[in-house]
Amino acid sequence: MRLSSLKTNQEFHPFLDSMVSLIRLRRSELIGLTPLLEKPALMEITGSFDGEPVFINNELHTANGFRKIHLEIAHIGNGLQILHCVFYPEPVFDLPIFGTDIVSRPGGISAAIVDLSPVIGNLTAPFLNDLSKLTIPNFQSVRPLPKWGSIFSPYVQFIRPTDAHEEKCFLGLVNAYLTVLITNLKLERSDPLDSEIAVKRAKGQSFYCNQQKLNDKTRNVLAKAFNPQWADAYINDFLFESPWNF
Repeated sequence: MRLSSLKTNQEFHPFLDSMVSLIRLRRSELIGLTPLLEKPALMEITGSFDGEPVFINNELHTANGFRKIHLEIAHIGNGLQILHCVFYPEPVFDLPIFGTDIVSRPGGISAAIVDLSPVIGNLTAPFLNDLSKLTIPNFQSVRPLPKWGSIFSPYVQFIRPTDAHEEKCFLGLVNAYLTVLITNLKLERSDPLDSEIAVKRAKGQSFYCNQQKLNDKTRNVLAKAFNPQWADAYINDFLFESPWNF
């Protein structure tokens, strides 16, 4: 489904369209890719923001090596467009969390972030080695990380693309990060689910989700478009839920 098929009469930014196409393409390469069933009401969400319509579309999958792959596409109010994507690994594998977010406003892309975030400690040697070989574009407008951004790796890229060329470069970087992730997944051996290291990784994912919940901007927009109770439930039980209780 292309972005244009969402129930909105406003065009989505071409950069978001390209990013969605890339993620869907790379996602399709994963073995055992299966839709993750959720409540139908959460797959296509409609609301209102300052009298303007809100449309949110969610795609959820699992695959070998990943407990949850989430792609969220949102059109909120007058011109705010958001792409949110996270690949959560199964804790039996020593894999980082892939994440990317794009925010588009009427004036253009205001934020773009991508990272392979370590679940516990630092990235492992294979990931550090592969990422160190990448050519990171010299983006002109690098944005500061939020205060809760300790979850990100040294290779996180958080920018405001200044033109179409930088958007293309960022798209290439996202593709490169996904290549690093998928390549190393093929080399990974799993640990027992009840092993101490798997439990540590599960706790690390819970910490990652809890840190993401500190992003007040996400909650404020959702609370205004729907209501505070709905926003809290969406964030805590769907967007950044943890399947483990510690």
